[in-house]
Amino acid sequence: MKKIAIIVAMQSEFELVKNIFADCKGCFDCRGEKFLVPALRGEISGNEVFLMKCGIGKVNAGVQTAEIIAAFQPDFVINTGVAGGIDKILNVGDVVISEQCAYHDVWCGEGSWGQIQGLPLFFDGDKTLIEICKDVACKVSTIHFGLICTGDQFVTELSVLQQIKNNFPSALAVDMESAAMAHVCFLRKTPFVSIRVISDSPCMEHDNLNQYFDFFKDAPKRTFGVLEKILEKKFCCKIKNM
Repeated sequence: MKKIAIIVAMQSEFELVKNIFADCKGCFDCRGEKFLVPALRGEISGNEVFLMKCGIGKVNAGVQTAEIIAAFQPDFVINTGVAGGIDKILNVGDVVISEQCAYHDVWCGEGSWGQIQGLPLFFDGDKTLIEICKDVACKVSTIHFGLICTGDQFVTELSVLQQIKNNFPSALAVDMESAAMAHVCFLRKTPFVSIRVISDSPCMEHDNLNQYFDFFKDAPKRTFGVLEKILEKKFCCKIKNM
C-alpha cells in the first residue's frame, strides 16, 4: 500500500475530488490533532490517500504541503484543481499535467526571471508519475504535458499574460499554487505532479473572470471525470504495484 497526498486549493475542488473516495474519515496529524483546514483520509484502489484543502495562494500551498509531508510522509504528492490557460492550443476543460513548474512573479535581481537563488528555475514533475499520466493521455485527447507557471495573481489582463509568455514561452497554464507545492516537495525530496483542468483563458475571450465562474457552474463534473480516470482507474492501480 502506498501513501498518496492529494492537495487542492478551494472548497469547490475539495468537494469534487472527495467523491472518488470509496470511504473517508477525518484527517489527523502525527500528534492526533485534527487539521485546521479541511482534510480527509481514505482509500482509493487499495492505496491510503490523504486529501487536503490548502487554501489559495503560494504561502497557503507551501505551508500545507510541508504540513502533510511532515504528518504522513506520503510516497507521492499530487496537486489538482483548476488553472488558467495561456496557450492557444488549450480549450476550457482540457487537462494540463506539470512536466515542470515555475514562479512567474519572482525576480531576485539577477539570473533568470522566476528563479530564487540557490534553487532551480524549473521544478520538475516526477517522471514516474508523468509516465503513468501519459498512459491515460493516449486514451484522453484533452490532456497536455508541459510547464505550469505560478504566481499570487488571477490573470485577467492580456498584457500580464503576454509578459508571462515572454518570460516563459513554453508555459501552458497559470495558477496560484503548483510551483509552491513543487518547491516544498523538491526540498523534502518527495515526488510531485500537478494535474490541472483549464477553467478559463484570456487567449479565448477578454472576460475570463466570468468564464471562470461559468466553468464552476456548468462543467466540473464532466471535466473532473478525467482526473478520476488518472487518480483512480489508472494512477492508483499502477502505483500499488510499483
